[in-house]
Amino acid sequence: MVTPAAKRKAVARLNDAFGMSERRACKAIGCCRMTVRYETSRPDDREVRERMKAIAQERRRFGYRRLLVMLRREGLVVNHKKLFRLYREEKLAVRRRGGRKRVIGTRALMLVPDERWSLDFVSDQLTDGRRFHIMAAVDDCTRECLALIVDTSLSACG
Repeated sequence: MVTPAAKRKAVARLNDAFGMSERRACKAIGCCRMTVRYETSRPDDREVRERMKAIAQERRRFGYRRLLVMLRREGLVVNHKKLFRLYREEKLAVRRRGGRKRVIGTRALMLVPDERWSLDFVSDQLTDGRRFHIMAAVDDCTRECLALIVDTSLSACG
């Protein structure tokens, strides 16, 4: 999308460089003559801009909403939408905080002792309704099952 300001510049260039009339230049570009002739009636915001920049330099963590409160305290009446537009035009922005620090390099593996076993209890039910329990002993280093003890009543299974 081409902005009205860019269209005005293009018409002025055609006028100067090629001696083209305003009407013909507008027709060549495809814009309305009222766009080229428009003169802004927007008031000068120099005071608000300067004060806003000064506060933003002093208080770097303040966004445009907090700046609005500060300016209103000082007696400058500004619409929040206008202040946001000026804030963006001045290229002000709250600096983003750094992200989470990440570990650089590889992590050292945890040393596992050679002699470490794990015990696990499993239970199931037979077709006649009686329950049986299995205790499995596993070597953590080799992941080998060392023993399976099956019984209908192992006291550790509860």
